[in-house]
Amino acid sequence: MKRVIAIVGPTAVGKTKISIELAKRLNAEIISGDSVAVYKKLDIGSAKPTAKEMQGIKHYLIDELQPCEQYDVMTFQHRARQIIDNSKKPMIICGGTGLYIKSVLYNYEFEAPKRDDTLEERFKDFSNEELFNYLLKIDPEFDTARIHMNNRKRVLRAIEIKESSNESIEHFNKKNEPYYEPYIVYLNISDRDLLYKRINDRVDEMFANGLLYEVFSLYKEGITPNAIGYKELIPFFNKEITLETATDNIKQNSRHLAKRQMTWFRTQMDTHFYEVNLDNINETIDTIYKDLKEFLSWNII
Repeated sequence: MKRVIAIVGPTAVGKTKISIELAKRLNAEIISGDSVAVYKKLDIGSAKPTAKEMQGIKHYLIDELQPCEQYDVMTFQHRARQIIDNSKKPMIICGGTGLYIKSVLYNYEFEAPKRDDTLEERFKDFSNEELFNYLLKIDPEFDTARIHMNNRKRVLRAIEIKESSNESIEHFNKKNEPYYEPYIVYLNISDRDLLYKRINDRVDEMFANGLLYEVFSLYKEGITPNAIGYKELIPFFNKEITLETATDNIKQNSRHLAKRQMTWFRTQMDTHFYEVNLDNINETIDTIYKDLKEFLSWNII
């Protein structure tokens, strides 16, 4: 069974920087486990690494699709496994989209019920809460921790699966056995206030780097991504809220995302826990590298 490394954790914990430094030492390549960074033109808001930040490390599943193209967990699973199976180098999956990463590392099996093009129209007058309650009514087996009530797209998909196949979305994870031999690095910052400050500071840095222009350019093209850092600015462009409110909403939604990620990774995956030493991040990298070198069981020069 092929050995694969994953580096996970909440947003703003330092996954990108640490994964690149480890890839350099391990002569590894990186697969982005992020559901937004795969899209072209979604650069600043997705916090995808720049070419300079990549430091020559090969990255996959970044800038591969146009914003109008569909991307889901089944697509990610297929592409990531294809990359891993064809690579002769150690592979690191790095990102915060937990279900995507788990679908690659474990024996997730998906079926693809026929799409119902009328679904959005049928439920257009339902609030997010009403839609979520409808899902719970028709699918009592549904795990409410799996999909957030406000993630309307995924709630609709769960309804679609139940109505078209009469099977719970839970049944689409038929097995939970490892597909590869994984070593899952969970990066943690125990001080919640410090993590939230890092999130807020990162949002401010995104604006300083041109986030507003990036999202407005997409908006003018009719592209309105349903992703944190993008969707919050649409009401500002529509003159419904102030820029200050939009900025606060991005920070708040990013903090909420971090909380959901921490819960998900702790409960859904068997991880190796590493506290990030922000005063000496190289110490953290050294510790992880030592463990990964032993895990890979080959000589690294």
